[in-house]
Amino acid sequence: MPDQIPSPAPRSATDLFSDPLDSHPMWFKPSLFLSPDFDSESYIAELRTFVPFDTLRSELQAHLSSLNHELIDLINRDYADFVNLSTKLVDVDSAVLRMRAPLLELRDKIQGFRGAVESSLTSLKNGMSQRAEATAAREVLELLLDTFHVVSKVEKLIKELPSVSSDLSNGDVNSIQKSNALSSHVENGTTNIRETQSMLLERIASEMNRLNFYIAHAQNLPFVQNIEKRIQSASQLLNASLGHCFVDGLEHRDVTAIYNCLRAYSAIDNNGNAEEIFRTIIVAPLIQNVIPRGSSGVVAGASGDELENDYRQIKKHVEKDFKFILEIASAENSGLHVFDFLANSILKEVLEAIQKGKPGAFSPGRPKEFLKNYKSSLDFLAYLEGYCPTRAAVAKFRAAPFYVEFMKQWNVGVYFSLRFQEIAGALDSALTAPSIVLVQNSGSGEEDPKNLTLKQSVILLDSLRSCWNEEVLVLSCSDKFLRLSLQLLSRYSNWLSSGLAAWKKGGAGSNPGCEWALSAAPDDFVYVIHDINCLSKEISGSYLDHVLHVLSSCSAEVLDLVKQSILYCRKSLDDLLPLVRGFSSEVC
Repeated sequence: MPDQIPSPAPRSATDLFSDPLDSHPMWFKPSLFLSPDFDSESYIAELRTFVPFDTLRSELQAHLSSLNHELIDLINRDYADFVNLSTKLVDVDSAVLRMRAPLLELRDKIQGFRGAVESSLTSLKNGMSQRAEATAAREVLELLLDTFHVVSKVEKLIKELPSVSSDLSNGDVNSIQKSNALSSHVENGTTNIRETQSMLLERIASEMNRLNFYIAHAQNLPFVQNIEKRIQSASQLLNASLGHCFVDGLEHRDVTAIYNCLRAYSAIDNNGNAEEIFRTIIVAPLIQNVIPRGSSGVVAGASGDELENDYRQIKKHVEKDFKFILEIASAENSGLHVFDFLANSILKEVLEAIQKGKPGAFSPGRPKEFLKNYKSSLDFLAYLEGYCPTRAAVAKFRAAPFYVEFMKQWNVGVYFSLRFQEIAGALDSALTAPSIVLVQNSGSGEEDPKNLTLKQSVILLDSLRSCWNEEVLVLSCSDKFLRLSLQLLSRYSNWLSSGLAAWKKGGAGSNPGCEWALSAAPDDFVYVIHDINCLSKEISGSYLDHVLHVLSSCSAEVLDLVKQSILYCRKSLDDLLPLVRGFSSEVC
């Protein structure tokens, strides 16, 4: 068959294990000639480094001869097809002319159709642009018309308010029934006028809210600027009327009227005004009766600045006079959760009353009274949080500006500094004494902490207990009081070790506070050993249990760290026992 691939050249009889005759050396690769970036000069230069020039030339000539033979074989194989092709190509030019005419005609038609489509597309785009402009203009016009209608409607509804106000004084229900704006709210002449007015105000507020929405989208238009004075006037009248109605509802405890007024305040996003009215009308007079502002009758000093009794009276007012509006604002699905009367009305007034009536209550200069007032204040805040229906409401209350401001008044850092000086100063004064001071034992138990024999040890234990006394400790500063406790133990241990070191050196270069060891009698070291044993047992026993009980609200990990730190200080105290016993034997 002509398309069959020619077989390779036969081998000689003696060439059984050699390469084929047309094989090439390993260094000669004909496939590289077909590479697009083949460079003959670089190829030859590379091969000449390890192939003799004659060998390379003979190999290239052999490859050229092979290519020529292959080309001849290909021509001979397809020669019949070449001959037939030349005989079939008859009158090619005329065939091309016949085909060109319809193609040119088709091209002209396509170009004409394309032009028509582009023209239609341009026209369509222009039409769509005009339509969009017309739609935008129509929306602006509708917005302006709606704005005008709402302004007119608000003004019309506001005009009904004076008649309602006059009817409030006359008690005439029939005149209200004649009003078209109120006829839907009056049933058989029995509806409360105050409630009816609050309903009308809520309706006006709803319209005003819609008006504010329109103004926000069309505030730069000349039409809106022209009616801006009318809008401001209507807003002022609404706020004034709403304030009067809300005050009237608060004074008469009209739940329905208050609810409607609060919804109106919420609609116009004026929550602060409602909170301020409630504070000034209801909260302020009652709080000022409890804590008079700037009254000369208030006795200055500790008794005059105590807040516990004041908070007790305020709680009664909250339960009796403030609870009703808190329940209205926190009612489920009421939509009034935006109001924060706890922080912005009650707590704000209490804070101002304390600042102006009892400013000394915030002063940490009297630590005992300060701590009592601080704990009473925390209890009062916890009481107010009890009126929060959800955890989210509690978090909102704690994040309120007046809550934060109220907590800032209590400078707990200064209080701790004063307590630190008081507790640490007492122990330091005892440890700097020139000699050991004995105290008289009152019990018979040898290791009872009450039978400590040294005044320094007694003051240490009293100081340690003072750190966790409920009349001293501020739980938020428990980490600082723990550190103070560890410092007290460390100070006592250093006092003992430095005294023993000074005695060993004979007093040369001793630091202040080490004189006790120089003048100590043999019995004094026995007292020291006794106190170390008693303190060690007390610290690892009842004292540690009391500290862990106070911090019981902390996590188990924190409690474990506290326990380890206290036991570590106790161990440092125990490590002094062998040293003290050794000195005791030497002195004896």
